[in-house]
Amino acid sequence: MSIFNEPKIDCHNHIFDPVRFPYRPDTHYRPSGQECGSARLFMQVLDAYGVRHALVVGPNSGYDTDNRCLLDAIAQSGGRFKGIAVVENYCSLETVSALQTQGIVGVAFNPAFLGVAYYTGTALLLKMLSQLGMLLQVQVEKDQLPNLMPLLDGSDVRLLIDHCGRPEPRDGLSNRAFQALLALGRSGRAWVKLSGLSKFSHEAHPHADTWPFIEALVQAFTLDRCVWGSDWPYLRAPERVEYGPQLKLIERLFPNAVDRNKLLWETPRQLLGWASDT
Repeated sequence: MSIFNEPKIDCHNHIFDPVRFPYRPDTHYRPSGQECGSARLFMQVLDAYGVRHALVVGPNSGYDTDNRCLLDAIAQSGGRFKGIAVVENYCSLETVSALQTQGIVGVAFNPAFLGVAYYTGTALLLKMLSQLGMLLQVQVEKDQLPNLMPLLDGSDVRLLIDHCGRPEPRDGLSNRAFQALLALGRSGRAWVKLSGLSKFSHEAHPHADTWPFIEALVQAFTLDRCVWGSDWPYLRAPERVEYGPQLKLIERLFPNAVDRNKLLWETPRQLLGWASDT
């Protein structure tokens, strides 16, 4: 069976719809042109490639803590989407709980964009997420993870690490930050997204310099805690990215259909709470 016919969940993507939901005036970056993509268009993309569900990630660019576009996408998906929101560091339990009732399953921290120090003092937020059974999604890059670990170690919140931890391929697998990520995987309290290869690769597609890192992550996390994401619609991509070739790369890296079913369907379905027959 082709990967296009197998059940799949896309666990990292964004909706940018500035016509219906104008960007915040103080936004760091204003996606435009081919970087934009409405919920309606994204559902058409998913239909074309046989993807049943999506975890839509609220972006710091464009919207930041304005989650209206994200919530609208979830509402119009008919249960097909769930979301990761961006919230204020000191928001209330009521705020987070209200988001959860609207299909939000976690909150995003983005040190790769805002720096590690930005999240100082968020222990109470992590406690709230843990109370509600929600996820903390973390995007770090290069050597940031060890500096964030004191905050993460002080909480029992479930962790979802973006984009393979965005390691520096030239530093190799022995890099301290990547080893910290592998240790986190072996601890059993975190999941990792095998996604965003173009964000840290120094090579064009198929980004062969990232493959040893993917192999190491699968060994440490196991496929019970690995998920896949497309990163559609490819904000600030260094080269043209297409949905189909990304799926074919996963088929190449995971030639066993049972492994692909675990990565693309069973693990994300169980993590995010979709029924087996949807």
